[in-house]
Amino acid sequence: MFDTGTNLADRPRTIVVGAGIGGLACALRLAHAGHAVTVLDRHNHPGGKMRQVDSPAGPVDAGPTVLTMRPVFDSLFADVGARLEDHVTLTRQNVLARHFWPDGSDLTLWNNRGRNLDAIDGFAGPRAADEFRRFCADMERLYAAFDAPMMRAPDPSVGRLTGRVLLDPGLIWAMAPLATMRTDLRRRFSDMRLAQLFARYATYVGGHPGLTPALLSLIWRAEEQGVWAVDGGMQALARAIADLAATRGAVLRLGTDVSRIETGNGRVTGVTLINGERLAADTVVFNGDPRALATCALGTGVAQVATQTLTTRRSLSARVWAFAATPEGPDLAHHNVFFAADPDEEFASIAAGQMPTDPTIYVCAQDRGQGQPPPLVERFEIILNAAPLTDAQRPDKEAQTCHQRTFPTLARFGLTFRAEPGPEALTTPSDWNRLFPASAGSLYGQSPHGMTASLKRPRARTTIAGLYLVGGGTHPGAGVPMATLSGQHAAAAILKDRTLT
Repeated sequence: MFDTGTNLADRPRTIVVGAGIGGLACALRLAHAGHAVTVLDRHNHPGGKMRQVDSPAGPVDAGPTVLTMRPVFDSLFADVGARLEDHVTLTRQNVLARHFWPDGSDLTLWNNRGRNLDAIDGFAGPRAADEFRRFCADMERLYAAFDAPMMRAPDPSVGRLTGRVLLDPGLIWAMAPLATMRTDLRRRFSDMRLAQLFARYATYVGGHPGLTPALLSLIWRAEEQGVWAVDGGMQALARAIADLAATRGAVLRLGTDVSRIETGNGRVTGVTLINGERLAADTVVFNGDPRALATCALGTGVAQVATQTLTTRRSLSARVWAFAATPEGPDLAHHNVFFAADPDEEFASIAAGQMPTDPTIYVCAQDRGQGQPPPLVERFEIILNAAPLTDAQRPDKEAQTCHQRTFPTLARFGLTFRAEPGPEALTTPSDWNRLFPASAGSLYGQSPHGMTASLKRPRARTTIAGLYLVGGGTHPGAGVPMATLSGQHAAAAILKDRTLT
């Protein structure tokens, strides 16, 4: 902890541009270590994509919906002398998700492997249960093997990962290095509904199942280890981290837009706000899509950073409904998935930049799984996978078409809502690009397609001294836990580099 008796003028000055979860995690660690930290964000709330919109039933999540990989957050709070449970209220979900298919079948997955084996046996028979048992064992093995050298490592390399596999050659079969998630899962499961179910985890990192490497099926293991709902929504977690950082001396300035990151003599010198105000800094942490730097959205002085984002494919976007209504139909859990009849056709449409006529629809019933009966009017977030910005999209028709593809589809499953939402409740790829400039509407940065895609993401350190990157577009990648880890990587790099200097 920083010695509070030290002259404030001698404290390292750090500016964090963006109050997403990665920027907040980095700011908290640096403030705890004694840096004079200022966090700037163009939005009026902390959390970045962990955003909420107003409704008659209260704020509704319009971004990430649950917390997974809880040890990442326990460690963040513990490292600054606090406890996660003292700052947010978490409810572990007994039901991981309920899944529905057009043929009328449905499957509930639980937070217990034995119970899931029984559920799958009843759903698709003993052969399918045995296939699921082997799948879980392989994903558990892969997760344990690659957690430290990939996700937790600030600078993973092909050599280090190869060395890990050479220590356990049996990993090669489980990895299926030449296969995509779609082909590997169809090899593993004789029931194509189960292959479709687990292939949807590709979308968790913005990928198409037919192009995302089979290795990323290990995402299932992260969810199998536990899913928690956050009281007050996911933004409550962001506010808790921001408040804790403030107690360590960090200053959070919301509604403050940065126009340029200033540089001189090969290093950062500060930032200039859109109103012309200049803030000097020894270190600048950029918590946004790295593509914004490469496209000169933050000035020409940082255009040499993350240039790979100019040529690599973008990850998926989403169309998101956030609203309050009274539902009628099937008994919902917190997580619910209504599958398309033909996943190949669905993702072919997305790859072409078009809206699928028969989409898979995720429904988060935000008031379910909270340990008490839901109110009459509930809060809902509905997510449909979408392409990032393309010429094929028609923003003028998007809300109307999306409404027609969403609510009649759910009605065919028996799920209806009294008072369906209007276009004001919809966030589209164009909206995401406006909210997060230079992202091209992508929610996860670079595409995860290709066996080495994860190694090609920008890292915390950049070629400009004093400039560091955090967020879902930076290693280790997309998702709230991964972005949080990026904040840990950046803070460690900053403290180490300053000590060396």
